[in-house]
Amino acid sequence: MCTRIFWNDNAVAKTVSRCMDWSVSDEPELWFVPRGVTRSGNADEASLNWTSSYSSIVVSMWGVGTVDGLNEKGLAAHALYLDLDDVEFPAPDDRPTIATTLWVQYLLDNYSTVAEAVAHLDEVRIYSPDIRGQELGVHIALEDASGDSAIVEPIGGELVVHHGREFTVMSNSPTLDEQLANRSRYRAFGGELPPPGDITSLDRFVRASYFLHYLPEPENVEQAVAGVFQLIANVSVPYGAPYSDGGVYPTWWQSGADLTNGVYYFGSTRSPSIFWVSLDRLRDGTEVLRLDPRDESLVGEQSGRLEPATLPY
Repeated sequence: MCTRIFWNDNAVAKTVSRCMDWSVSDEPELWFVPRGVTRSGNADEASLNWTSSYSSIVVSMWGVGTVDGLNEKGLAAHALYLDLDDVEFPAPDDRPTIATTLWVQYLLDNYSTVAEAVAHLDEVRIYSPDIRGQELGVHIALEDASGDSAIVEPIGGELVVHHGREFTVMSNSPTLDEQLANRSRYRAFGGELPPPGDITSLDRFVRASYFLHYLPEPENVEQAVAGVFQLIANVSVPYGAPYSDGGVYPTWWQSGADLTNGVYYFGSTRSPSIFWVSLDRLRDGTEVLRLDPRDESLVGEQSGRLEPATLPY
């Protein structure tokens, strides 16, 4: 499952947070990916090849692709689960292809703003490969240092794009249009209902929107970052908490980014601490670097702890 929250209407810094909820650990690894890395879309025989134009800090899932990250220009991207019942990927055509697992990395490698990324979305076709023996639906959230935002969902064989500063929250199914319609029933969004308290995607979307609406203006960057981490904690799922169907999808980690100042934050829910990596300290590097973000001793600035490694995808 998962939730993403973007705080773009404060005067101090544009900050974002997301959580990763799943039935098992996604085995995250944190990477610095420099400019000039040659990549493949890892899809089919029509896979796109490209060379990264921008350096980035990213988190990988199961060693097969990128699910979250921030590039040197202040563009951030996040892949969240969307039920297959809500998803229909584009049919094969003559466009080059990119696997869903490389979608986030492709956007961070090639674009500097949300508007630029949105303008080029239709130049490639998104392909959905099996991951560990199953197909996974996905939708993408994008935001940048100007405060711009977009949600991209593969629906009806097309990429449906919601582009604008108002799209600050995303969770899982149903689709964004249905999430927004449901939210209108609650206080602060035209309705009368109080904020809900369940762990379902619908309730997390409303609760994240509700508390973001009332978040007070921060006095400094630290408070701007702390604000989105406080909100993502409010919609995170404790270990062992079941959904109504009996399934258990706890929050394994929470990440955040200060888009204004180029800092990426990470916190494992197995650790009481948060650490961060400053892109300014790494952006001109030429080596791929790696850090195990599940190391429970990590706290504070950790740019110097990343070590040379080879990307597995």
